[in-house]
Amino acid sequence: MQKKMIYFDNAATSKPKPAEVLQAMQHYFENIGTSPGRSGYNLAITAGRIIMESRERIAELLGVPDPLEIVLTKNVTESLNIATWGLLEPGDAVITTAMEHNSVIRPLREREARGEISLSVVPCSPWGELDLTAMERAITPQTKAIFVQHASNVTGGIMPLEEIGAIAQRHDCLLVVDGAQSAGALPLNLANSAVDIFAFTGHKSLLGPQGTGGFYVKKDVAKQMKRFLCGGTGSRSEFETHPEFLPDKFEAGTPNTIGFAGLNAALKFLKNEGVTNIRAKEEELTAFFLTGLKSIGGIKIYGPADAKKVLPAVSFTIEGISPAEAAETLEEEFGIMTRVGLQCAPLAHRTIGTFPTGTIRFSFGYFNTQEEVQTGLLALKKITNSNR
Repeated sequence: MQKKMIYFDNAATSKPKPAEVLQAMQHYFENIGTSPGRSGYNLAITAGRIIMESRERIAELLGVPDPLEIVLTKNVTESLNIATWGLLEPGDAVITTAMEHNSVIRPLREREARGEISLSVVPCSPWGELDLTAMERAITPQTKAIFVQHASNVTGGIMPLEEIGAIAQRHDCLLVVDGAQSAGALPLNLANSAVDIFAFTGHKSLLGPQGTGGFYVKKDVAKQMKRFLCGGTGSRSEFETHPEFLPDKFEAGTPNTIGFAGLNAALKFLKNEGVTNIRAKEEELTAFFLTGLKSIGGIKIYGPADAKKVLPAVSFTIEGISPAEAAETLEEEFGIMTRVGLQCAPLAHRTIGTFPTGTIRFSFGYFNTQEEVQTGLLALKKITNSNR
């Protein structure tokens, strides 16, 4: 008899998706299937409505009054590259933190390697807490922007975005935020924040399909940015130059309309369920797991280990067994799928002291249950006991 599979890798990609997501994508594929903004017939107009509705729903979720400040891309990585290459000029200085994902650090390192910018990495504590004093000290007259994640994909730790924003405003710096983990997982009100650019992805806590994402950008910041791509937009087609207005300035080519049909349905689901309610459930699952994990001998937890200070991602190691071996046992013997290694964040693992082997990461989602978490704890207890 095949064992039931339990999925604890939601920080990478949420699974399962709401049933409405698949239904919307199938409906698009079977009944619409056209490109938005490229023609005047009804099906093309309907496709355009899907894109616009997605933009409007994202704006509402992020607390942004103008949906035209929402640029659609295929993921956070593309969004952060648009910000990095479009915003920064030769000679600019940039600040980031020692807990960043590669989607933040790699584009910045690329610009640095070309001799175009200088980069300062602000230290964090071994549990991932940012040194705000060190961040403020790192600012120079050349500092153009602060690039920071909202929450760690390794430890789940939530960055003090309000305090970082205050630092950015005091020193007239732009604030660019990697919201891969927080969009859909935390209530957000970006219009009343110091955030200038906020990148998000559709396939994590927004509960949508892969290949969907985007970023919020303030209009005055968008005017400062160079575009990353040029091409067809369906607008101003009589000109051979790319439009300057939002969102078209940063959108070129046919979008992933079937993907955004699914994301649009996911966003409806999130609104109906309520992000606050989703946060409460995921916090409860995380607290239950942390309490159980602390009672198992031979396990070391990395990060704040406080459900109120983290998103539902917990990294840990088991004494005497490698993360890769533990993950193999968890799947083969207990049917539990999890994430091990460096989680595309080697800088964070250097900070918390787990480089190069990394950690085991359990990350929960809205569709996980307490019973599944309990099964995970029992499995970990058996693994640790058998290893003694």
